[in-house]
Amino acid sequence: MSLLEQLKEQMKVAMRAKEKQRLSTIRMALAAVKQREIDEQITLDNDAVLAILVKMVKQRRDAAAQYEEANRQDLADVELQEITVIEEFLPKPLTSDEIDALIKDAIAQTGATSMQEMGKVMAILKPQVQGRADLGKISGLIKAAFAG
Repeated sequence: MSLLEQLKEQMKVAMRAKEKQRLSTIRMALAAVKQREIDEQITLDNDAVLAILVKMVKQRRDAAAQYEEANRQDLADVELQEITVIEEFLPKPLTSDEIDALIKDAIAQTGATSMQEMGKVMAILKPQVQGRADLGKISGLIKAAFAG
């Protein structure tokens, strides 16, 4: 079952269970997918839907952090609940050991020896970690690997 089909099926489940918050979040995700399909006049594949969901989680984490800084825990809690619902549709996160192994493999595959070749390493890693790890953290780990 594709990611889009899973979202649609879970929307129906949330409707039947009268879970308003969950239903709202799933509808928001489906709306983001539909908007991109209309804007680009294409049908999105699983990877594109996954990228949209990853972006939505990142936006909500940023918003929650800003709300917490402004002492608006009520609004931060709403964002955190949305993250929980969206993350149900993302693949299982990678462990730090798995990430380290992927970075070592990518560096070995590219033969990269310095920061100037970091783009090659990221090009190999990005499809492998999409939705399973934060690319910003991956980037920092690659820099540390080159520095150390």
